Amino acid sequence: MITNPLITNPISRATVAHDRRFDLWAPIPQRVRLVASTAGARDEVIEMTRATDGWWSVPDEVITRYDGEVDYGYLLDDDETVLPDPRSRWQPEGVHGRSRTYDPQSFVWSDQAWTGRTVRGAVICELHIGTWTPQGTLDAAIERLDHLVELGVDFVELLPVNGFNGEHNWGYDGVAWFAVHHTYGGPAAYQRFVDACHARGLGVIQDVVHNHLGPSGNYLPRFGPYLASVGASTWGAKINIDGPESDEVRAFILDNAAMWFTDMHVDGLRLDAVHALSDHTAVHLLEELAGETAARSAHLRRPLGLIAESDLNDPKLIMDQSAGGFGLDAQWSDDFHHALITNLSRDARGWFADFATMDALVKVINSGFFHDGVESSFRGRRHGRPIPTRTVPTTALTVYAATHDQIGNRADGSRLRSRLNDRQLALAATLVLLSPHTVMIFAGEEWGASTPWAFFTSHPEADLGKATGEGRIAEFAGMDWDLDSIPDPQDPATYADSHLDWAEPTRAPYAELLAHHRRLIELRHAESELTDPRFGAHRASTGGDSDRWLRVDSGAISVLANFDGEARTVPLPAAEQAQVLLDVGEVDTTGDQVRLGPYSHVVLRRET
Repeated sequence: MITNPLITNPISRATVAHDRRFDLWAPIPQRVRLVASTAGARDEVIEMTRATDGWWSVPDEVITRYDGEVDYGYLLDDDETVLPDPRSRWQPEGVHGRSRTYDPQSFVWSDQAWTGRTVRGAVICELHIGTWTPQGTLDAAIERLDHLVELGVDFVELLPVNGFNGEHNWGYDGVAWFAVHHTYGGPAAYQRFVDACHARGLGVIQDVVHNHLGPSGNYLPRFGPYLASVGASTWGAKINIDGPESDEVRAFILDNAAMWFTDMHVDGLRLDAVHALSDHTAVHLLEELAGETAARSAHLRRPLGLIAESDLNDPKLIMDQSAGGFGLDAQWSDDFHHALITNLSRDARGWFADFATMDALVKVINSGFFHDGVESSFRGRRHGRPIPTRTVPTTALTVYAATHDQIGNRADGSRLRSRLNDRQLALAATLVLLSPHTVMIFAGEEWGASTPWAFFTSHPEADLGKATGEGRIAEFAGMDWDLDSIPDPQDPATYADSHLDWAEPTRAPYAELLAHHRRLIELRHAESELTDPRFGAHRASTGGDSDRWLRVDSGAISVLANFDGEARTVPLPAAEQAQVLLDVGEVDTTGDQVRLGPYSHVVLRRET
């Protein structure tokens, strides 16, 4: 909860004055011309007038004349190449084509009764629009929403949908941050999707990428200093959020966030890789975004959430602003994922080595971060700092057994089913969905999908496509992978194979795992002890790496699990009796201990 929001923001307030059709911030060129046309008409080229702050505008009579749907772009200086609008809402011909005006107020919403829901403590399903259905569109996705409702999901979290180069992509190479990608259906289809979600009681979280821009179609540097003059991240030049003329770049980002909340009615944003946001100003961009979001939430009278992806293990992100934090609602917990999956799969290669003990899993459950100031062997240094568990709730961490990153960044894009058996898949689901955190599944995980979700691209530039494929091979050249088995990102079959097979959840063994997920979410919603957001309300213990059992006590409810391929026994106090709420595998609860078969587990309500 944000307790000290930055209610006023002079940067965004100043930008509102330029919120007229065709206005453009372009301090770099000395001359700007608008090129505009309506359907079937010839282009008109109109000289624009520059103000002292770098904003360009056209006469009011031009705005009046072009008050309907208009295809348009800009000519900078003497270059005769028409460039799209940096704030374009609609790129029907892709990111290299002309922009098209779109009035978000033209959509007739039916979600007036939707009052929203908080992201903390919710059940989230992360999905990619392009591969969730055979058609890969927002309208087709609407037809599958009832599946999520029946599962018990609270929020749909969409991978980035902003405009990117090509037809299909993960979405993290976006360059048109205000536009919904044309193959997904554009802005009107997005509004229909959100409206349909709200009609079913589903919230929508939109993944946004404000830390870098894609390699093709990025025309922003032609207009203004959107990129930092020094420094780079993994993906190229950093965004200029603290250098000269960065005020308008920050406003560009804040206005983009506001668009999703106000015009598209989304309920939350997932902020990609915030550790790549280099900001040395007194008020960090994330703190400013949290304050703006709190103010907008008050105005819209519904909760608006912010969830960050961060590699820093810095609790400042999720601490209240009154305590000196940034005030974000939650952050992804890769530590939880690494400890859970490493101990299930026993694959401790690379950065997973630090998490290869049962004690690591216990620490993550009890304390939140594993790397909380201890050495990270992968980084070769100490990393992170402890979470102040007395003031930060468990729900400020989003936990999961799979994400688009943890699946797609494997060389072959193979899902958990490729390395875990059915009992292990069920155990992973139980520890995630019955945890007191904000929880998330990756679409298809609920039935243990066998289809891969690989890294795929569709760059139309031959050189860029070739470089992408070669880069993928080079990335895994030093690892224990058969390089010939790595799918070519540019091969259409890589994208086609990554689509879910919706026939799977209707047959064994997928149907059984789907039923297990439904039962777990029912338990989560029914038992308040499972969702108590206080860290001290849940305690994990283990028999160590020799016995490899795990026990998690939440009030009177206990989850007892065997992480080994041999049967194990887990002690219970002699005075306790237990009611079985759920069990998987071979479970014997007689006496003062519970005997669990290989990778078996049980959920008990203890009665003393």
